[in-house]
Formats: sequence, structure tokens, C-alpha cells
Amino acid sequence: MNFFAGLLHLATGIAMLVLGDRDFTLPVSGFNIAGPPGTPLENGTLSEFFGIPLAFGVAVFSLLSAFFHFLIALVVFGAYKSELRRGRNRFRWVEYSLSSTLMIVLIGATTGITDFAALIGIAFANASMILFGWIMEMVNDSTDPTTKTWFTPFWMGCVAGIGPWVAILLPLWFNVSQDGAEGPPAFVYGIIVSIFVFFNTFAINQWLQYKRIGKWVDYLHGERTYIVLSFVAKSVLAWQIFANTLIPQ
Repeated sequence: MNFFAGLLHLATGIAMLVLGDRDFTLPVSGFNIAGPPGTPLENGTLSEFFGIPLAFGVAVFSLLSAFFHFLIALVVFGAYKSELRRGRNRFRWVEYSLSSTLMIVLIGATTGITDFAALIGIAFANASMILFGWIMEMVNDSTDPTTKTWFTPFWMGCVAGIGPWVAILLPLWFNVSQDGAEGPPAFVYGIIVSIFVFFNTFAINQWLQYKRIGKWVDYLHGERTYIVLSFVAKSVLAWQIFANTLIPQ
């Protein structure tokens, strides 16, 4: 499963590099208030630091996923099996800390967050969420159904993980609620909901895994579900964000 997931993500990443508009970039900016705290905003200046090439960024997201799936399947499979026997997979959390953090930054940039400091904050909050997932596996033995699960790391990860979504959705709601604001077309809201759901299915899988609900009583079922989500959810996320490069400017 890891090998074929790697093939899918490799093909996706290559396709995006070939098909993507290399001139399509998302601005990353910084604001200089040009004075002491309290200086009116109109006195400041907004400067663009650099642009994020969106097609390349989404391709890197897919290629990172491909790299780690191939690493597990072809290089460290023995260590991977040892991890699974102990009810954990640290390779997964290293990959997610990189790939999902890149994805949430791209999602924020496509919804209008251009401030460099804000994007850094979003990135570190998301990485913290992933690391709490790592801790959740390290402190709980999901292979022993008689042990009580300590859910504190999971809920702390949820607190860290909801921050980027508040930063993304609250300004969007505020902007479209202003008098005279047209807002994006209706289908855009559907895409945002879809992205939110697919992004957070990984957390739902871990919750089911440690609640030992149904087939999730077997840790390996949760591991297979993570790989299926890598097939499905990551691909949907990647192509929905990549589609922005195809919109006529």
C-alpha cells in the first residue's frame, strides 16, 4: 500500500510540475507601520517579500508524500514493521509535519492571507498539532485493549490545529460581511468546506483508533486507513489547491 501510494503521489507531483502555470504566484508580504506603535495604518507601507509559485508548492506537497511512502516501502520497511508492532509510526508524523504544514500554508495563501508573520504562525501551529499526534502514539499502547487511553495530547493537538482554520475562515467571513462586499462565488464555499473536511479526516482516524471503535480496535486497520487517506484526501486537497493555477487572471 505504501508503494502504490508513493506511485500515485509521484505521478501527481510530476503532472503538476508539467501542467502548472509557473508564473502563477501567491504574494507574501509584510507591513511597515512607519512609526511607533499606534501610528495610523495609512501611514505605513505594504511590501511584497516574495511570491509562492503555487503549482510548484502543491507539487512539493505530493512529492514529499511520495518520498516518505517510498522510504517506508523500499528502505526502512523493517523499522516500519517494528514501529507498527508497538502501535506507532513515527515516520508518518515526520512526513505530516512537513507535508500538511506546507498544505495549510498554501490554503491560507490562496484564501488571502499574505502576511509573512501570519503564515509563519499558521505553519508552527499546524506543526505543533502534528507533534501532539506523535506524542499521542508514544504515550498510549493501542496494541493492548486493556489499557486506558490518555487523550490529553489529542485534545491539545486539536486546540493547536484549529488555530490555522480560525485564521483562515474568520477574516474571510469578516471581509464578505462588509457592506457592498460581493464575496466569492457559491462554489468556493463548497470547496473550502471540502478542504476542511478532507484535511481533518486524519484526526478523526486517530480518534477512532484510540477509542477502539469497530475495526479500529486493530491498530493496523488505522494504519491502512491513514494510507487510504493519503491516496484519497491528499490527492483531493492537492488538486483543489492546484486548480487555482488554472483560473484565468
